[in-house]
Amino acid sequence: MNEQNKNQSNGETPKPLKGGPVNKPSSWKRLLSKRWVYPAVYMAAVAIILTLVWVYQDSSQKALNSDPTTVSESLASKDTEVGINKLDPDALEVIAKAETIAWPVSNAKEVNVVKPFYDPKGSDENHQEAMVQYKDTFVTNTGLDLAREDDKPFEVKAALSGKVTRVEKHPLMGNVVEVTHASNLKTVYQSLTDTKVKLGEEVTQGATIATAGRSEMESSLGNHVHFEVYDNDVLVNPAELLPVK
Repeated sequence: MNEQNKNQSNGETPKPLKGGPVNKPSSWKRLLSKRWVYPAVYMAAVAIILTLVWVYQDSSQKALNSDPTTVSESLASKDTEVGINKLDPDALEVIAKAETIAWPVSNAKEVNVVKPFYDPKGSDENHQEAMVQYKDTFVTNTGLDLAREDDKPFEVKAALSGKVTRVEKHPLMGNVVEVTHASNLKTVYQSLTDTKVKLGEEVTQGATIATAGRSEMESSLGNHVHFEVYDNDVLVNPAELLPVK
């Protein structure tokens, strides 16, 4: 019988057994021992994953939909460029029709009308000013004559875009250039020197076609350009078509 049993049989108070301290379970182990811990951790993990997925999808959607105006403008710009590069002759003709006639000089304010167009319905004053005398003969003026006040030569410009359909040297009118345009319009430039264009050449509005010079028919006008406009081969008054200076 051991000592403890002996003490108990003799009526003595038993002495505690000797040994090391008893290890109590940690708080972490106690927490994990709870039944609700694992379901809670699982739900939290699922919530975090769903949140990350939502954030990623939202960012992707914003990237796709960012600045739709810029995207539309970019596409429109590309479409416009393609359209311009593929213009056919009919489209170019429409653009030409959209042009308005311009003065056949670099700066309209630097020239004066030294002889007006003869208008059959015009005033007596117009009829008198628009007569051209060549030796003992008087003829009506079929266009506008433009000259600088200082009588200096100046560049003659194409009043409209078109095709050069006549280049010749006339004994009375000097060098002559004719340009045919859309809508059966023609412009004629006379009393020229130093011609810059050739027959069949395409010219744009404002392109230099020659330099103003002198002619035998209107020698009294000095350096000038005689400018005519035809609509379906019928003479019209250029002054009624040209913009105000």
